[in-house]
This record gives sequence, structure tokens and C-alpha cells, in this order.
Amino acid sequence: MDGQVADRRTTSLAPRGSAHVTTIYSAAVILGASLLFLVQPLIAKMILPWFGGASAVWSAALLFFQVCVLGGYGYAHWLTANVQPRWQPVIHVALLVGACALMPILPSPAWRPTDPSDPTGRILLLLATTLGLPSLMLCATSPLLQVWYMRRTRGEVPYWLFALSNLGSMLALLSFPFFLEPMFDTRVLAFGWSGLFVAFAALSVWATWMSRTERAQAGVMLAEQREGAPSFVQLALWVLLAGCASAMLVTVSAHLSTNVAPIPLLWTAPLALYLLTFVLAFGSTRFYSRTRTFPWLAAALGCLTYVYTQDDSNLHIRYMIPLYLVGLFICCMACHGELVHRRPSARFLTRFYLLIALGGALGGLFVAVIAPKLFDTHVELPGLLVLIAALFAALQWRRRGSRRTLRPVRFALLAGIVALAGYLSLAETSTRAGNLLVLRNFYGVLRVRDDLIGMDLAQRRLLHGTIDHGAQFLSARYRNVPGSYFSASSGVGRALQALQAQGPIRYGVIGLGAGVLAGYARHEDYLRIYEINPDVLAIAEQYFSFLRRAREAGADVEVLLGDGRLTLERQARQNFDLLVVDAFSSDAVPTHLLTKEAIRLYFEHLKPDGVLAMQISNRYLDLTPVCFRAAEHVGRSATVLRMASDGMFNGSVWVLITSNKDLLQRPQFAGADMQPAYAAADFVGWTDQYSSLRPVLHLGGRTTGMPD
Repeated sequence: MDGQVADRRTTSLAPRGSAHVTTIYSAAVILGASLLFLVQPLIAKMILPWFGGASAVWSAALLFFQVCVLGGYGYAHWLTANVQPRWQPVIHVALLVGACALMPILPSPAWRPTDPSDPTGRILLLLATTLGLPSLMLCATSPLLQVWYMRRTRGEVPYWLFALSNLGSMLALLSFPFFLEPMFDTRVLAFGWSGLFVAFAALSVWATWMSRTERAQAGVMLAEQREGAPSFVQLALWVLLAGCASAMLVTVSAHLSTNVAPIPLLWTAPLALYLLTFVLAFGSTRFYSRTRTFPWLAAALGCLTYVYTQDDSNLHIRYMIPLYLVGLFICCMACHGELVHRRPSARFLTRFYLLIALGGALGGLFVAVIAPKLFDTHVELPGLLVLIAALFAALQWRRRGSRRTLRPVRFALLAGIVALAGYLSLAETSTRAGNLLVLRNFYGVLRVRDDLIGMDLAQRRLLHGTIDHGAQFLSARYRNVPGSYFSASSGVGRALQALQAQGPIRYGVIGLGAGVLAGYARHEDYLRIYEINPDVLAIAEQYFSFLRRAREAGADVEVLLGDGRLTLERQARQNFDLLVVDAFSSDAVPTHLLTKEAIRLYFEHLKPDGVLAMQISNRYLDLTPVCFRAAEHVGRSATVLRMASDGMFNGSVWVLITSNKDLLQRPQFAGADMQPAYAAADFVGWTDQYSSLRPVLHLGGRTTGMPD
């Protein structure tokens, strides 16, 4: 095939060249890659509270860094192909110095949103102004030093440097959730990263200076110069293979962080596996074989199809996470293995990396920006599965052999693609059946559907992801009865009734949902609801009647659009009797709403004896210790109230934080399952700078955060 190296000898991580040169180049590449992939979860975690704690923040961050890779590779290609060798180091050193001048990497609070519109563009601009030039320099390091190293040593293409780069990236990435995040707050990490970047710049200047020697300016070998340019088909395949792998990374990451939590622990695992496939594929050709990989790829596609179609049945995370991650690894290994199989000669090295980066950026752009606007569900995942199946079937279709041998293989490939596409189409149709409405935006997928189970108990539900975000009974008998997690027997229901027994109250709710808590509002009650997703407000007004009934009853009800915490920071003191925090999207946790600083803000808007009610119902997280430490921080006590599902109302877990000790003794709490909140002695709680979920995450079984 045009553009491919004729000699397909096994490559490995073993470098060639003088030990001194190899050490400097290797150290610069590894440190640069490590810094690039350390800063991704760090900066995403720093800005997460400003954008509602949505998992889409990570998707936007992934897209930004994929574009940075494209920009860095494009810069490396331009510099080595269009600038005279003696000027290349001068330009690169100048840009490195400029990047150092932008340290430290502390995003400006001025970027915090002031309206509820889609913040994707704002996130990208924030990241560009904070990290743009440093990220470009980090991304350009690997391809640029590979070209300079190859010229200096007059050796083969140093793909081992690319493999080392990805190995450093993977190890650095894994160190964040398991070592750095639990031990240091984000501000300390930001300053530490900035110091290491300056050290990286100094090391890069050293490597750049070595590249100025006369020997380094020598061209590539004459034989490689004579080799023909890659064909258009070859170039397109580079982009398509890289794009499929990148898109799979972003969409699998989004699925995991949406159904558990938008945290670095679940951001880094998919990205680490993605990088590992680069390490294996580019480190040695022994790790990829079409004969061995294609059957595994078929199994992976089937596995991912099964997991995707089981989303509505809430497949347990102990199965969901491994299946998604294994499927992602095999798909990426196949794509990156094919890239190495089709790698070019040294003459086209930077073009090769540039097109890989272009594919990665296009894949991320499609999933993070285009798909949410184009589709109303996460249909990009099944679409990617079919595309990958068709791509590799086409590669198998072209293999050599007799017609008698190839005919059954081609029939099987075609039948498999048709079956996969048909099954996924039927699953999508089945999922949509019975839904009155399906909407998707930056914050996820919203669905409204009627569950007609018995005449009196038929309900209309609002689902965000896979989780119920409020319901209303359809029968006239129960239509105005608050249900779901907010029934009269729930922790928040008991607290509201106990406070209302003394007269009109002022209460606030962070998280509108279906508006069920407005069902408690009476004449002269004051209610302020804070909702970040404008589509949720439209649904609550159109498909549910709680807000309308509350206003008709004479309550002062207003819904304020925007992040609840940021809106409260801008408001005058509200003097609430009760403030409710119930703003989870699927099972994801907006950690910025649970920190000590957030709790202190809430109590600034509460009366001295006011009550903070926090719903912590969750399948995989026990947030009781978080609430206990937060209550301790503001000098209040925390009590956990559990309610089991009774067939009519959902089970729930609420924490009430208050200094009003008499409240829990009132008749409304008679018979409640109550106990004091607790926390292990070594659990320090969450702050805006520190919020590791490792101590409260339970992936192996049911957490104490959910009632029986």
C-alpha cells in the first residue's frame, strides 16, 4: 500500500542513539506527556462547580485537549516542514518562554456562568485562555522531538518515543485519583503542576538546543525520501481509525460519569485504557494481530451492545464498568493497531501524527458538541458500534484469498453488521416507546413517560438519565399528593409538615425535577426553586401541575434558572425555614453542592433554627459522612431518615441538618426510621478544594445510602 514502510520489522521501546541524547529526549517527552494528562482531570475538577457539576464538563475538557493535540501536532508539522532547521529551535524556545509566563494555571472566577444557556463554548474559552499555549507546547513535544531525534541520529522512526509518551501519560493520569487527589487540594496541585511545567520547559530548551547541531540538521535517509506519498484512502483511514477510537473514549466516559459521578476516578480509567492501547500498539507490533484481534473485536461490540441496551434496567455497576472498559479497550486496540499497521515512513511522520490528532479532535467534537444537538438520546454510542463493525468488516472484505474461501466470510460479516444495526435499532425504538417526551441538552437526557400500573397508582414520571426525578399520580384521587422520594413519610415531607404546623413558611429547593416539593406549598408560603436546566422548567410547567396548583393556592412561588449555589451567592439573605438540596443528575453527584463552603452558604440563607434537608439516596455512594462533616463545620447536628419503598412511594434517604433539637421530637416524626449521621475518624469531609469520592464509593454492592 502507498506510503507504508516496506520493512515491517518488529519495533520496540528500545531506542537507538547516544545514551545522553536518548536520556534528554526521553525525559522531555515523558514529563511533557505526564503534565498534559495530569492537568486534564485537575482543571476539569477545578471548574466543575462553576458549571453545575455536570458530567458534560469532562466531555468538553476532553474535546479541548483533543483539539490541543491537533494544534500541537499541526505546529510540529509546520515547524519541521516549512521552517529552516536553524530557526526551528528559536521559535520553539520563544513559545516555551511565553507559556511559562502564563503560570500558575488558576482559572479566573470571571468565567463562572451567569445564565443557564449551554456552557460548552464558555468552557472551551476558559480552558483556552488558562491553558491554551502551555497545552500546545506539551502536545507538540512528542512529534517534534521525534523528528529532531531522527535527524540527529539518522536512525529509524523513533516510534518508541511515542509509546513512552503515552506510557507517561497513562501513569500520570492514574496517579491523580489514586494518589494526588486524595492527598492534596486542587490549589496546591495547580501550583505544583505549574512548577513542573517550568522544569519541563527548561528540559525542552536543553533538548531543543541539542537539535541545533550540524548533524541534527541532516535530512532523512535517501531511500525514505524516494518513497511515494500516502494515498487519499490511506490518509482517510488514519483519520477514521483515530476518530472512532476517540469518539468511543468520550462517549464511554460520558456514560460512566453520568451513571455514577463526574469525578476523576471515572474520568481517568477510560482515558488510561485508551492511552494503554497507544503504548501497546506503538511500542511493539507483537501486540496487534488482525487474526487474533478481529474475533475479540466482534465479542467486544456484542458486549457493548448488551450493556447499552441494559441501561434502563440499571445493570449493576460491578458489571457495567468492567464491561464498558473492556469493550472500550478492545475497540481502541483494534483502531490503534490498524494505525500502526498502516504507519508511513519517516518522511511523512508529522503528517501521520497530525491526521491521528485530526481524527481524535473530530471524534471528540462529534460526541461532545454535535451529538447533543443532533440527537435526543445517546444514540451516538450504538452508531459508533455499527460504524466500527462496518469499518473492520470492510478491511476484512479486502483481504486476499480464493473466492470459495472469502464468500462465507463476507456473508458472515454482512450478516453480522445487519444483525447488529437491526438489534440496536429495535432497542432504541423500544426505549422510546411509551415516552411522552424525550429531550437532550448539555445536562443530559430527559424523558417524560406514563407508568399505568393500576388505575389509582398510575403515575407520570420525569427521568433524568436512568433516575426518577419526580412523579405525579394521574388519578384525581392522588393527583395533588406529593410522591416519589418526597412523600409525607420521607425525611423532607416530615420536616415540611412539622414546620407548616406552626404557620406559613419560607422554603427553598435546589433542583426542580417535576416540581413535586411545590405540592406542599400552601397559602402565604414562600417558595424559591433553583434549577440549572431550562428544559426541566419547561417540562414541569407543561407536563406536571404541582407548580400551577401551588400558585393557585396562594403561595409565592418562583423558579430561578441557574446553578443553585451560584444563584444563592448573588442573592440577598432569604431567611428560609427550610432549604432542600436535591440536584443529582442520574446517580451523578454535584460535589460542589455538598462541600463545607456550600453548607455554610446555605445556612447564611436559613434562619438560625432553620433546617437543611439533603437527599442522599444513591446506589453506589454513601454520602452520610460528607453530610456529618459539613454539619460539624457549621456547628449543627445531622440526622439520617430512611424510608423503604412501599409500592406507592419510592424509598429514600434524607439527612436533616439543624440546630433545632425540638423539631425531630414533633408528632410528624413519630415512627420515622431515624439515626444520627456518622463519619470515620479519618474522613475529613469535602471542601471546594478537596472532594475525593474514594472513601464513600462502594462499587461492589448496595451502599448504606439506599433503603431496603
